Amino acid sequence: MMPGTTFAGLSLAATLLCLPTAAAAEPILLPNLASFAVLGAAAVTSTGATTLSGNLGISSNSSITGITGFYGTLAGDGPGTATGTVHQGNAFAIMADSQLATAMTTLGLMGPGTLLGADLAGLTLNPGVYTVPAGISNLTGVLTLDGLGDPNALWVFQMPSSLITSAGSAVNVLNVGTAAGAGLYWNVGSAATLGAGTSFLGNILASSSITLGSGVTLGCGRALAHTGAVTMIGDTVSASCEETAYAPSGGLNGGLGGDEDDLAPVPEPATLVMLASGLVGTVGWMRRRRGSVQP
Repeated sequence: MMPGTTFAGLSLAATLLCLPTAAAAEPILLPNLASFAVLGAAAVTSTGATTLSGNLGISSNSSITGITGFYGTLAGDGPGTATGTVHQGNAFAIMADSQLATAMTTLGLMGPGTLLGADLAGLTLNPGVYTVPAGISNLTGVLTLDGLGDPNALWVFQMPSSLITSAGSAVNVLNVGTAAGAGLYWNVGSAATLGAGTSFLGNILASSSITLGSGVTLGCGRALAHTGAVTMIGDTVSASCEETAYAPSGGLNGGLGGDEDDLAPVPEPATLVMLASGLVGTVGWMRRRRGSVQP
């Protein structure tokens, strides 16, 4: 131990130095996968004027029937549109599906976290990892996620079975600030079904299929199905947070934004390291100075 360094000083400094930094975190969604608003495997179908902000793709069906209901595809039948590129069974989409499998494994390795009830309606949850069991509906009302002023807030919902929302349900995110690196992930063991008119947020990573009822809005996230189909009915899916009502984009994987007035000051990771180093040096200097002063 350095002369004049107290255990208390070391404890505080070590705590600060051990805090995770954004630079050390690996992105959960790798580049190919992150570019998609919707990625399916067996098929992607839409009826009505579905709008996608991001790429549209399918990983295991390159035929004319692989993607239907969108302009710019082999079927080219509309009226759905995507602002990004269509990848219909090509190498880019196949790589994205491989990255999807990796992302689901990465999320699974974060563990079960806190076990919740089957219905998330009425809850206000801070950043963390949560497990939600199967139910008739996993969301019958409004779920609120409070980032507590952390621009890198992360929520992971482990859904070992299915994800089901009732018609008109909603997810709201508060207090993550602008230019956020926050993320929201729904790791679904089988299929995801969002009821008509659901206002949802975050990245849905489903092992099998995803079904969006009529008029669903999926903001600041993506619909990503590993082995099955993605089915839509006049829905809106935006991988960019700038095009949702929830806030400006920014940060890792197009993070969740919030009202700038909601953001509480949070030290940057580099500032924390500098502060920790300064504390160690200051404590040592004070002890040396005390020892050099004679009565």
